[in-house]
Amino acid sequence: MNADVINNGNVAFMVITTVLVFLMIPGLAFFYGGLVPKKNTLTMMMYTFISIGVVTVLWTLGGFSMVFGNDIGGFVGSPTEYFMLNGVDFTVNPKYGSSIPFLMFFMYQLMFAIITAPLMTGAIAGRITIFGWVKVLVLWMILIYFPVAHWIWGGGFLSKLGFVDYAGGTVIHATAGFSALVGVLFFGKRYVMPKRDYGNINLVLIGTALLMFGWFGFNSGGALASGETAAIAFTNTGIAAGFATVVWVLISYSKTKKFSMVELATGAVAGLATITPASGYVTPQTAVFIGIIAAVICYLCLEFSKKMKWDDALGVWGVHGMGGVTGSILVGVFAASHVNGVSGGMDQFLIQLLGVAIVIVYSVVVCWIIFKVCDLSGSIRVPAEVQEKGLDKEYLLEEQLND
Repeated sequence: MNADVINNGNVAFMVITTVLVFLMIPGLAFFYGGLVPKKNTLTMMMYTFISIGVVTVLWTLGGFSMVFGNDIGGFVGSPTEYFMLNGVDFTVNPKYGSSIPFLMFFMYQLMFAIITAPLMTGAIAGRITIFGWVKVLVLWMILIYFPVAHWIWGGGFLSKLGFVDYAGGTVIHATAGFSALVGVLFFGKRYVMPKRDYGNINLVLIGTALLMFGWFGFNSGGALASGETAAIAFTNTGIAAGFATVVWVLISYSKTKKFSMVELATGAVAGLATITPASGYVTPQTAVFIGIIAAVICYLCLEFSKKMKWDDALGVWGVHGMGGVTGSILVGVFAASHVNGVSGGMDQFLIQLLGVAIVIVYSVVVCWIIFKVCDLSGSIRVPAEVQEKGLDKEYLLEEQLND
């Protein structure tokens, strides 16, 4: 190990933040699993847990290279550069962390890659088979996540234009959120529309707690070192989430005159998704306004999706998709140069707007093709009779099912 360059304190910090991001993955599984009817809970969780293995394999065999390898035409990194961790070792790669081993950066970014695609499963809950999901997952990672992450984080054309995304508002939330909308339109409405009989509110709250807990590492780890930027991102994360939660609950209460734990959890996630791309570029005072804006915009987007009669089962487009888009654009409004060198203004605003638009259009077009190809190669749709009796009974071992 290059002890003269590597800072053990920063390594310890990155280990903690990486584990925190990993914790969000089962958190997402619990969150989604608790929101769907009990007969689909385990299948819903399976979508997320199986992604851990599939994405890890893809990341090791070339995904990491496609994101962070030598740039090819501004579109993608060289797929073979870091194949099977070639060149990913204990030494420092100054481009990706000036005081941590390259291996540490590899693992931190792997967690981001794992959690992204499963976000979209909440929108198409009850309509895609497990094997169908795996087919979509593989193609989606290769054709959407890896290229887009390269454009923004790996030295691709958007980063060269000056587009910034601190921790994934566009790379993660916009790609998954708008792909989720594509899935909603592709699959159509569920044959069996459940009443709002959430499978297990306790699971939802456990999932929310794990997501909120892990999100502090999700954002602060983007600094790749313990220090001021990590502290700013950490603080902004908590402030935005708190304000978004309160505003969301107030909006919801004004309509129903009752409190809802699910609405509270949704508001928190909306605030977290929206602050993510801006967390390392804005002041904590600004995070207050971003949290408030997040609650209003995302709530209105969910209402709009209902008006359009989109069967976005768990509100993925409105919360993650539009939250990520809103936060990414607000970087161009609120970024303060003394925080991390990026200054808001008309130029940055237009760059952010252009970058978000490109990512949305690319994700929508390519994701539609992916769904189409996967379905033509063997139906990925859950039949009506399976939706009626429950996905768990059809796709999982009977002795593992809930009573």
